[in-house]
Amino acid sequence: MKLRQFVFIATLLAAASIAGSGVRPQGSVDAGGDARPPGPPPDAGQSADEVVDLNGLRNVEFGDTEEDLTRRGMLTSDVDACGPTLAGHGAVSPIFVDNRLVLLWLDDPVRTPQGIGVGTPIDEVRARYRSVSPLDAPQRTYRFDGLLARSGDRGYLFLHDGHTVRKIIAGYADWARRLFDEGYGPC
Repeated sequence: MKLRQFVFIATLLAAASIAGSGVRPQGSVDAGGDARPPGPPPDAGQSADEVVDLNGLRNVEFGDTEEDLTRRGMLTSDVDACGPTLAGHGAVSPIFVDNRLVLLWLDDPVRTPQGIGVGTPIDEVRARYRSVSPLDAPQRTYRFDGLLARSGDRGYLFLHDGHTVRKIIAGYADWARRLFDEGYGPC
């Protein structure tokens, strides 16, 4: 996948997220990893949200090749998308570089193991992760500021409007940072 395609997908996903984002009640919270004390468990009637950790998600891991995911039936081509999509994961979009999965764009209702999702207040992000690096979007742009939570070579990039998380990118931290630094553009 060329960088132009990568950036175009990022732009489309950010725009879709902005158009459909809202603050949702928080789902279940996992106390593992880099988390601080968890919040309350979900209500009895509430369904569990899909979780993306720093390895990937169910049946899809960072570093997997496009060919392997296609062979296993996890990667499909959607006519309406700018690139491949993950089968059964409508709120998760893959980003490939040199044929390897490097990032996943997450939308509501997908959560991190620490319970962070689209709509979570950024104060809660700071409380759940021991250290985050603030990233400032360039002045006079329509881009979001970010918080980058790293663990080794992986991380979460939480794009926010100053109050709540608007988009989450999970995967290799260097690629997430590069995406943030280079901004968005057409395919």
